[in-house]
Amino acid sequence: MASVSRFLPPGFDPTATVVVIAGKGRYPALLIECARERGAQVKLLSFDEETDPALIATFAAADHRAIPVGKLGQMLDALKELGAAGAVMAGQVTPRKLFTGMVPDLKLVALMASLPERNAESIFGAISAEIEKLGVRMLDARVFLDDHLASPGCMTGWACGIGDDQLAFGTRMAREMARLDVGQSVVTAKGTVIAVEAFEGTDGMLRRCAQTGGKEMLLTKAAKHSQDWRFDVPCFGLKTLESMAEGGVAKAALEADAVILIDKPAVLARAKQLGLDLFGFGPA
Repeated sequence: MASVSRFLPPGFDPTATVVVIAGKGRYPALLIECARERGAQVKLLSFDEETDPALIATFAAADHRAIPVGKLGQMLDALKELGAAGAVMAGQVTPRKLFTGMVPDLKLVALMASLPERNAESIFGAISAEIEKLGVRMLDARVFLDDHLASPGCMTGWACGIGDDQLAFGTRMAREMARLDVGQSVVTAKGTVIAVEAFEGTDGMLRRCAQTGGKEMLLTKAAKHSQDWRFDVPCFGLKTLESMAEGGVAKAALEADAVILIDKPAVLARAKQLGLDLFGFGPA
């Protein structure tokens, strides 16, 4: 089992069917590629107008189900039809659809009404609980991506030039924002918080940094202290690098084994081309 992924839970059969609940972006495709390379049996549950059609085309019709965003009942039915032993959430849904354009079914309406707070942790936690009532194990979102996580030390060269005080301040601020469920990333410089990630995401935050005129800015991305690894795991990709360059942020500190690089060889190669430093730091 260890050869398949160290993020599979103890006792989980590595030959059992895993359904990837796939949103937008490269993340779900990378996860599926890695799962197939490791010999896992993977099927797909896609969202209408969200999941990449090119990814859907890599699955036989019997191994794929498509549902609209917001149809929790259809999701549960699809997981049963696909014979899922495990499921993993990967990729995003267009943020504005969470407020407009989504028509939830009665099951999702009832679930949302039962929540005292509506944030990523409470919503996806409740959806995960509904899935696990079927006997489907919700898996760590890092599963099969063992080779694509941030690793300790400077990932882009011999040294990243990030001072101990600068790193300590950045990680403290990032972890506090994550604890408050504001966001998983901050940009700091010389002991000052330049920008904090919120609903607009990391890329939007980074582009705002260009307006501040900040110097020696550091992006720090960290998981929550009590991170639920089944969902909302921090990611870092090629688009983030371009946003760093646009915002004038030349260095990033990413929590090792917590931040997924989408995909790691391409991200490191592009970072070097742009003259950006990526550093992996250890857990708290």
